[in-house]
Amino acid sequence: MYQVKGRWALITGAARGIGYLTALFMAKQGCNLILHSRDLSHTEKAVIEVKALGVEARAVAADLNDLAQVERMLAEIDRMNVDVDIVLNNAGLQIAYRTDYFETPVSDYEISFRVNTIAPAMICYHFLPKMIKKGTGRILNTTSGIALDVCQAGYSASKAALDKITIDLGSKVEGTDVMINLTDPGWCRTDLGGPHAPNAPESAIPGIVAGVFADDKKSGRYLGAQHFAGLSLEETVRKVEREFNSPYGRG
Repeated sequence: MYQVKGRWALITGAARGIGYLTALFMAKQGCNLILHSRDLSHTEKAVIEVKALGVEARAVAADLNDLAQVERMLAEIDRMNVDVDIVLNNAGLQIAYRTDYFETPVSDYEISFRVNTIAPAMICYHFLPKMIKKGTGRILNTTSGIALDVCQAGYSASKAALDKITIDLGSKVEGTDVMINLTDPGWCRTDLGGPHAPNAPESAIPGIVAGVFADDKKSGRYLGAQHFAGLSLEETVRKVEREFNSPYGRG
């Protein structure tokens, strides 16, 4: 199992919901954290709580819809002079539910792709070469199982594009200790999922970070957190390594 104690992880969208729960879980495993939100005030509580668990924590802010802010955030992280071995691209935006879907505005696509596709891709392109040079690292890009829903076309298309980017990048590191995979919390009762979702946010833990702790050198996989609901971390890792193969046909 990949050891995270003493390593640094960047978690986007860490102020609430799945990102917040993920931050607490990773801190309990001894992982130092860089917590992202749109405003530094949003992560103040999370920073205090994870530090109380005995790890180091820092906060960064960027509106992922503003790509210049994303670039500035990445430069700020570089100035911290820490090795980011783990990236959890958790932040995402579901912009609208268009019942009159033939009137879906172009802006739904523009905003969805900036936040859900381009920003996480920029983050991947920034950290993946550093991981390759070091010879180790983990990236998890949060996707969605949404399908056949034309009322959320911008959101679903942007997540599909992120899936493609992740799988293609994974083919370049397959077989190495740098792993990039997809994760999906499932439909949970968060601000994004709404109050009528079938799953409690806590059900996504530890499955949402299964791809961090797996140590089988396989990338490009879809690791839906609900496959692991109720399992321990150790059981989750064993299930990933036993049942989930990479899509590249190499073993």
